[in-house]
Amino acid sequence: MTKNVMIVDDAAFMRMKLKDILEKNGYNVVAEAQNGIEAVEKYKAEKPNLVTMDITMPEMDGVDALKEIKAFDPAARVVMCSAMGQQGMVMDAIRSGAVDFIVKPFDSDRVIKALDKASL
Repeated sequence: MTKNVMIVDDAAFMRMKLKDILEKNGYNVVAEAQNGIEAVEKYKAEKPNLVTMDITMPEMDGVDALKEIKAFDPAARVVMCSAMGQQGMVMDAIRSGAVDFIVKPFDSDRVIKALDKASL
């Protein structure tokens, strides 16, 4: 199975860090977005197998973007990314259909474990 991933995060350095981890582990980053609105548009255009979605972003947060992506594609596989202390939003995201979550700062092994699990 191809492992096409879209990375969504408002911080360019976080996208770069994640892209680096993913590409070193055989994932193909097909799109990047810096807010939820862009994420929904790019998801519809690229239809990646997996999405890593930051929770806190300007314009539209990750939970709302997740809900829109799931409404468009119920089979979408989204892994949420959150800083510590966002447990409430993480739970909301899981209830809204996220398959897993990873905590910042990213631990390469945990990121790959979560994405491998999500792509099953």
